Amino acid sequence: MSAPLDRRDYLYSVVIPVYNSEQIVGTTIDRVVETFTSAGLRYELILVNDGSPDGSWAVIAEKARTTPGVIALNLLRNFGQHHANLAGFREASGDYIITMDDDLQNPPDQALILIDAAMTGKDLVFGRPEAKQHAGYRRLGSRMISAINRRVFHQPPDLAVSNFRILRRDVVDRIVAHRTSHPYVTGQALMHSGDRADVVVRHDARPVGKSNYSLMRILRLVFTILFSYSSWPLRALAGLGFCIAGLSFLIGLVYLALGLLGQIAVPGWTTIVVLLAMFNGFTIAMLSMLGEYIVRTLHAVSAVEVSPVVARVQQDAP
Repeated sequence: MSAPLDRRDYLYSVVIPVYNSEQIVGTTIDRVVETFTSAGLRYELILVNDGSPDGSWAVIAEKARTTPGVIALNLLRNFGQHHANLAGFREASGDYIITMDDDLQNPPDQALILIDAAMTGKDLVFGRPEAKQHAGYRRLGSRMISAINRRVFHQPPDLAVSNFRILRRDVVDRIVAHRTSHPYVTGQALMHSGDRADVVVRHDARPVGKSNYSLMRILRLVFTILFSYSSWPLRALAGLGFCIAGLSFLIGLVYLALGLLGQIAVPGWTTIVVLLAMFNGFTIAMLSMLGEYIVRTLHAVSAVEVSPVVARVQQDAP
């Protein structure tokens, strides 16, 4: 086994989506800067304001103007965490990219643990929380999404995924090149990496405010994964359609046989039932076949996302 890489040889881009964090994001920035400066590591900190209605943009823009290595991006409106991460990826120039939340639940000093794991040659490392400081519905949502990830993205059963992760440059380049209008960074990272791992990290309670991830946002993410990255729902319905079509043909044959044997006394009943069963069966079978063609089309074509960044702020070069 080769010796670990030297973490001081690389540039690290820390990407943090920001939403409604006016009270805490300034402290988060200071903690990140302190962590990387104390460790003697080269870094850039990219903060992406995801259409926050509070004063988050003013805070991060001021930090970007006064703090070396800090870059602030302002999105046109609220696109969601994964769009914000993708915007940060496009701006990042580091050899490794770290994503984390803006609320200090991912302590910045724990990023050094991710970096040390990446130095062993891994191209993707997730932070596995010792104990999540989340509400019950968040934990339930995480288990639901993990189950979908295992089916859709072939996530290994012993691998824990989270938004606190480090990705090697080549993985990020493949994610950025991936054509989709509904980015899901965790799934795309699993798709475009080959040597993954997770490490145990500390997960703190949110110092102020409450989580921006509501139950509705979690459900929306579940549907995004299912309908943007998986053909399973459509193929499941297509399979059900073929079963119903087969049952319709069978019912039609049964009534035809009963009619020929004189078991149906109502004139015209057999003809109506057989015709309805046959035509409905053909219709459902055709819709199921169209669904399969749609699946193949979705695999070949996807919308190209336009970058939503409308403002960029960083300290002027001396």
